[in-house]
Amino acid sequence: METPFPPFEPNGPDDSARGPRLREIPFRLVFPNLITILAICAGLTGIRLAFENRYELAVAMVLLAAFLDGIDGRVARLMKATSKFGAQMDSLADIVNFGVAPALVVYVFALDQARSLGWIAALIYAIAAGLRLARFNVMAERENKASWQSEYFVGVPAPAGAMLVLLPVYLGFLGLATDRTFAYLSSVYTVAIAFLLISRLPVWSGKSEGNRLRRDLVLPMMLGVVLYVALLMSYTWEVMVFTVAAYLVSLPFGARKWQRKYGTLTIEEPGVGDDDIGRHI
Repeated sequence: METPFPPFEPNGPDDSARGPRLREIPFRLVFPNLITILAICAGLTGIRLAFENRYELAVAMVLLAAFLDGIDGRVARLMKATSKFGAQMDSLADIVNFGVAPALVVYVFALDQARSLGWIAALIYAIAAGLRLARFNVMAERENKASWQSEYFVGVPAPAGAMLVLLPVYLGFLGLATDRTFAYLSSVYTVAIAFLLISRLPVWSGKSEGNRLRRDLVLPMMLGVVLYVALLMSYTWEVMVFTVAAYLVSLPFGARKWQRKYGTLTIEEPGVGDDDIGRHI
């Protein structure tokens, strides 16, 4: 028969087998994860708003989710609160915010009129976003990273892909007729963006520490950022269309710069994309 009293421990209770108590976890470790959770909530809310035909709010929530998802890692590093748990949370949030949410929003708004072809296009984009994020995680976990990884992405990054794939929605907001022809063209465009996500196209990341801005260009750059934000607030969808077009136009220039430096148009360095499934991804 078990005694109702705990066993006597002369040296006090042994807490070595217990995990950390919630009250023992500093708030700075929890705060970045809260941002990640808010990003997931924003992405899922964007899906709901799209099904309620509140498209402008839906797009705003998806873009907000992308913004929150982009800063949670930086906040964690700034607060010295990085953790494996946070990394896993961020990875799961990425597939929702950059893959599922944009695909469903653009499907409900435009691709639905293309019937099965539109749904297939949305599926292809969502799966491509998942594959892109998986490849990024594999490359980020390597101990020996190539020097170019601080300067180039392999394919269009998932956050940029979410912004790009919503172009049919931006155009619809500007008054373009969203008929069946528009739906078919949007489906083709969606598949093209999915291809850019999983491609080996070298995309300049802008994160290289070796790129420094000249002193005389600092103030004009800051003024340009202020002007961009002001225009974005006043002419939101026109600016978003311009941003998407500018980003797509910049891709060949990044690939050309890579070719001049490394001699190829795509990233074909041995080991890129290698993981447990093999070398063909």
